Amino acid sequence: MTRLLILLFIVVLVACSADDGITVTPPVADGISQPVSAPIELPPVTAVTNITLAPIITEGLTDATYLTHAGDDRLFIIEKPGRIHIIQDGTLLPEPFLDISERVESDFSERGLLSVAFHPNYADNGNLFVNYTNNDGDTVISRFQVTTDPNVADAANETILLTIPQPFPNHNGGLVKFGPDGYLYIGMGDGGAANDPQGNGQNSSTLLGKMLRIDVDGSSADANYAVPADNPFINGEERNEIWATGVRNPWRFSFDRLTGDLFIADVGQNVWEEVSFQPANSPGGENYGWDILEGLHCFSDDECDSSGTVLPIHEYEHENGRCSISGGYVYRGQQFPDLVGNYLFGDYCSGEIWALTPADDGSWPTQFLLNTNFNIASFGEDVNGELYVVDLQGGVYQIQP
Repeated sequence: MTRLLILLFIVVLVACSADDGITVTPPVADGISQPVSAPIELPPVTAVTNITLAPIITEGLTDATYLTHAGDDRLFIIEKPGRIHIIQDGTLLPEPFLDISERVESDFSERGLLSVAFHPNYADNGNLFVNYTNNDGDTVISRFQVTTDPNVADAANETILLTIPQPFPNHNGGLVKFGPDGYLYIGMGDGGAANDPQGNGQNSSTLLGKMLRIDVDGSSADANYAVPADNPFINGEERNEIWATGVRNPWRFSFDRLTGDLFIADVGQNVWEEVSFQPANSPGGENYGWDILEGLHCFSDDECDSSGTVLPIHEYEHENGRCSISGGYVYRGQQFPDLVGNYLFGDYCSGEIWALTPADDGSWPTQFLLNTNFNIASFGEDVNGELYVVDLQGGVYQIQP
């Protein structure tokens, strides 16, 4: 396998039921809902005009798909076949932090071990959460525990929070990430094939085609998590875990670590890739339009009713080899002041990297930054807010001016 997302648009011909297979409605979390944050007043941002990529690791990794941190200076790198590795002081440690490869289905381009998120209180509780495809082809969200060795997690100590059956082997989403509110957000694709044949993007009775938000510190006899009391669809006909609807394949999303704003890089169908934006003070419940819209455009008809949908802040077309967006972080590091406030993202197929810069009128002008020969699987952020590019072929590179 040489290109993780080139197969993104292959139509899989074997379908199954649209039911996501989950019958348990988890408990609503006790306690007071998280407060809605007020917007932070920020100084104007200067558009970045160019970047360079400084190599950190260029060999020793197989199908690298994601990078994050655990609240310290180590970098944790996901390998799609089912391993998590550590880069410490610029060196790739020889033994994996976690190896669950025997549980992971990774033969298809968009399946495998896809992300890890460390609990906000990881230093005290040692809990980490992963998103992977199991051997039945289903999405699994589960919790593991670090051992007494900080560089080794206990692969035998797994608690499954969610198992979400997938009707097709593509558009599985893949990211788990804690928000500034302490809840776990999960990006779920529409279930795959092409053109959302099951209508999952606009069907709120399924978890597919959604952004989810759960409380990993709550549980009951029936579920190993709870639903935050301020989720937008509590006690309705919709699934309570849903935070936002109408996404096609939110492969990567991120929170601005300063403002709390959410950026969702949503992979498009045949023509348009997009970046959607949710302000930090949003109560959730947004509909980002799929499959009514692809980007800013009606998807299946020349005319459509897009009322009630939230349009993306940016879209780009499939041209010059572009095919699949990989988000993307707002730079909030200290090393390179020229980058501060810019949202950086790229395309998997073309290897191009751009920046979006917030303007006073609410628009997000785009600046082309760099053309690489990488299959950009992801961007990553370390504990200090410095940013990295992850090349599927096994390279990790720090973004610098």
